Amino acid sequence: MEHFFDSKSTAWTELGEGIRRKIVGHTSQLMSVLVHFDKGAIGTAHAHEVHDQIAYVLAGAFEAEVAGKKQVLRVGDAFVAPHLTQHGVVALEDGSMLLDQ
Repeated sequence: MEHFFDSKSTAWTELGEGIRRKIVGHTSQLMSVLVHFDKGAIGTAHAHEVHDQIAYVLAGAFEAEVAGKKQVLRVGDAFVAPHLTQHGVVALEDGSMLLDQ
């Protein structure tokens, strides 16, 4: 991984079902990803075995679920999901975007 991320020269990767991502950067212990959602797109609930995750809302709005609790998150809000904790989202607006770390 390079030391710098150039968004203009980095293409979005289509994940299907209204979700696409750009990997901003990564090391063996950390990854930062922009994730773009169409309205109604679902980030299926899952858990990570080793790493924790923080998702920060850059655009739009999401219904987030972490450890069975749901909350609507808007620009500037975030959730924290420690490892082994189920978490997922549903995009409430077109063009909703998370920065996942």
